[in-house]
Amino acid sequence: MSETADLVVAEGVAKSFGDNHVLRGVSFRVPTGSATTVIGPSGSGKTTLLRSLNALDVPDGGTVTIAGVRVNFAEPVPRDLLVRYRAQSAMVFQSHNLFPHKTVLQNVLEGPVVAQRRNAAEVRSEAVDLLERVGLADKCDEYPHQLSGGQQQRVGIARALALRPKLVLFDEPTSALDPELVGEVLSVIRDLATEGWTLVIVTHEIQFARQVSDQVLFIDGGVVLEQGPPARVIGSPEHQRTRQFLDRVLNPL
Repeated sequence: MSETADLVVAEGVAKSFGDNHVLRGVSFRVPTGSATTVIGPSGSGKTTLLRSLNALDVPDGGTVTIAGVRVNFAEPVPRDLLVRYRAQSAMVFQSHNLFPHKTVLQNVLEGPVVAQRRNAAEVRSEAVDLLERVGLADKCDEYPHQLSGGQQQRVGIARALALRPKLVLFDEPTSALDPELVGEVLSVIRDLATEGWTLVIVTHEIQFARQVSDQVLFIDGGVVLEQGPPARVIGSPEHQRTRQFLDRVLNPL
């Protein structure tokens, strides 16, 4: 795959929960090595879109291709294909989801060693390097309860990267943090974008989205109403609903 190819191609992705149509035919592309942010009001479908990309919530329809692995969700998906599809991406959740009874290092090792069955010694070396990258090399033997929320989230990022994913998904990674801890997590994500990782980030941090994004998707009612570079979508939105949302977020008083 060339450096300019689209790593992700989503076409007509749909997802309902009962009578609630959360995603209504969402289509977009994510170029390799780019950062895409997804913004929109609560309940707009942002998190469901992210979970659909990872097939944590299996879509009801549409096709998604990640790193050349294509799945048509309108048809029954063979288990081996779904496993291969899921292996292309890794998720960083809102609330860390670390194993409380395992050390920081053990949390990072868990996925590669247990799920991917990789060599433990090799993975350990990579895990230590990743923890150093996120500024936590001195916390390897500590447990999650001994860390701040920001530190726990940085462990979550290292854990996702340890899976060697082609695509890293972030589901509002700062929403559960105290305001003073937000910056340290956003700094790590900004570094990943600079290093050329392919990222899709659901966020309510609009200024961060403006700074880090190659493209922004604005979603409302399960539909992508606007997409494009941040200078246009955030700086000069075309859709009235986008303007209304940004005005309320950026000028709350």
